Amino acid sequence: MNVQEAKQRFGIIGNSPMLDRALNNAIQVSPTDISVLISGESGTGKEIIPRIIHQLSHRKHKSYIAVNCGAIPEGTIDSELFGHEKGSFTGATAARKGYFEEADGGTIFLDEVAELPLSTQVRLLRVLETGEFMKVGSSKVQKTDVRIVAASNINLIQSIGDGKFREDLFYRLNTVLVDLPPLRKREADIHLLFRKFAADFGQKYHMPTVRLEDDAIPVLLNYQWPGNIRQLRNVVEQLSVVGKSRLLDAITLREYLPDYQTMQRSPALRGSEDQSYSEREILYKVLFDMRKDISELKKLTLDMIQHGIQDHHAPTIQKMYQEVKEEEGNSILQLESPIRKNEEVPEPAYIPESNYQMVDVQEKEPIESLSLQEMEIQLIKRALEKHQGKRKEAAKELDISERTLYRKIKQYDL
Repeated sequence: MNVQEAKQRFGIIGNSPMLDRALNNAIQVSPTDISVLISGESGTGKEIIPRIIHQLSHRKHKSYIAVNCGAIPEGTIDSELFGHEKGSFTGATAARKGYFEEADGGTIFLDEVAELPLSTQVRLLRVLETGEFMKVGSSKVQKTDVRIVAASNINLIQSIGDGKFREDLFYRLNTVLVDLPPLRKREADIHLLFRKFAADFGQKYHMPTVRLEDDAIPVLLNYQWPGNIRQLRNVVEQLSVVGKSRLLDAITLREYLPDYQTMQRSPALRGSEDQSYSEREILYKVLFDMRKDISELKKLTLDMIQHGIQDHHAPTIQKMYQEVKEEEGNSILQLESPIRKNEEVPEPAYIPESNYQMVDVQEKEPIESLSLQEMEIQLIKRALEKHQGKRKEAAKELDISERTLYRKIKQYDL
């Protein structure tokens, strides 16, 4: 089966090369029994990949069980997965089969696998390596022939570094990686999905299909869709049910997109896969703050000159400028000659706020002393300190969403 046939059979909409690559990997690995790890943000449709793998494998006539590891309490997860014996714990009035016993010969999909407790991860590793497990409260080893497909919407490498996920389990699960792209990287598919959902909900609720006017399509495409396909589907359903008009203009559509002003993508930055819009936004804000600091230093120097600074102090002032210049990575200030009494102080290089991508630093050989990550950490710390740890206010100060700020705090362990 090829990618197009799989899309038709499983109802997958989209022509993104990144989506096609993920589907092709799933199709290629389906006939085998090796474990598969699916990565991708929440709402990207990770649950469809294990169904494709199961239906295209020799296990398709056996059981397929999907388990949301994050939805099961830590105290009962071992019992759910591996079963328990009668009397093994309070409330265990009878023996119970676990999912691994029920799915013998079939496939188990472990969604949000990173939420598993470390003790359960040890049990899971044993199943992957030997096909053996023991019920809770039992000393008898049982065998199972189960294919495991796991998924996670968080960075497992980072979880390993934080001591929350076992490294050996990660490499055992990650035999083949299927990475699903976020919706913001599938721009050509967004309108296709909108029309598909609109037609489905129009038929479901016996109402005319919702359509977009020409000016509303750029609004749809420019939005970042942090909730991905799930969010798009919910928005279309809401428009289909409560929307007064069946033909939506840009103004009406914006009303249904939360935080549109902060969640829209800049045309100059769309399509970039190296860094997100919010990361570049923070970088430019750092540069603006640096320009403000240097302007204040210039005013201080002018004040010193106006109050009769002597020529022998000029080298000191020159040194101050040079230190600031070196500290900020040679990104803003350029001095051509020493400052003398009554001599005009050179202006700092100006970054036009209306055109962020044209940053004229006026340096022949600019040298960055701070990495993008260090600049982000510095700015985020400053905002959090200023607002006494209040993330909402800090995010507003940084001109980014609170969700993005929370992700950065977690990423940098701030």
